[in-house]
Amino acid sequence: MKRMGMIFRAKANKALDRAEDPRETLDYSYQKQLELLQKVRRGVADVATSRKRLELQLTQLQRQSAKLEDQGRKALALGREDLAREALTRRSSVQQQVMDLEAQHQTLQGEEEKLTLAAQRLQAKVDAFRTRKETIKATYTAAQAQTRIGEAFSGISEEMGDVGLAIQRAEDKTAQLQARAGAIDELLASGALDDQSGMAKDDITAELDRISAGSDVELELQRMKAELAGGSPQQAIESGQTPQDRPRFDKP
Repeated sequence: MKRMGMIFRAKANKALDRAEDPRETLDYSYQKQLELLQKVRRGVADVATSRKRLELQLTQLQRQSAKLEDQGRKALALGREDLAREALTRRSSVQQQVMDLEAQHQTLQGEEEKLTLAAQRLQAKVDAFRTRKETIKATYTAAQAQTRIGEAFSGISEEMGDVGLAIQRAEDKTAQLQARAGAIDELLASGALDDQSGMAKDDITAELDRISAGSDVELELQRMKAELAGGSPQQAIESGQTPQDRPRFDKP
């Protein structure tokens, strides 16, 4: 079972590797860094807002403290020591609040400075990552294009090889047919391919052969008759008469 689980995880990782696009992964990481940077910036803004609110409260308390001090002076000038004491007591309470707010203000100001510095550093890292991301994406895209071109050329080479073999086979068959046709022409010219099967000829050919054979026999017969009659064989053949056929004129 452990081995099967390992095999399953290996196959799953391989499938994920095929499905994963590094460019999408880089874009996703960059998006997450931007979200983190945005959170840090919001934290800086929140701290700055709190600091500003404390500063407004400090300003109001300082004004109130100054006012109470002035009222105490006036009451003491008028001989109202009791009012002067009350004014100074309130002023002391306000001054305590001012001291507490100033301590909080210093703390917030320190946090704001830290967050601001962190935001700046994070911004620099995000910018550097973005530059590297775009470089990696461009390199990956170029490598992917080169791979596809190489695969295309490889496929073309294989196809061209098949085409070359097909052309070679066609040329071989063409050469064989041409050689066969030339051989047949030579055999026909030499008479080696005349009809020797003894098959019956058609009626017209047979009649022509018969007439030709009969004419040859008749001519030979005329020649022989002319020789026997002492005449010229050529004259007998031209006249178409034998010595017996020519008219004979006896002397008176």
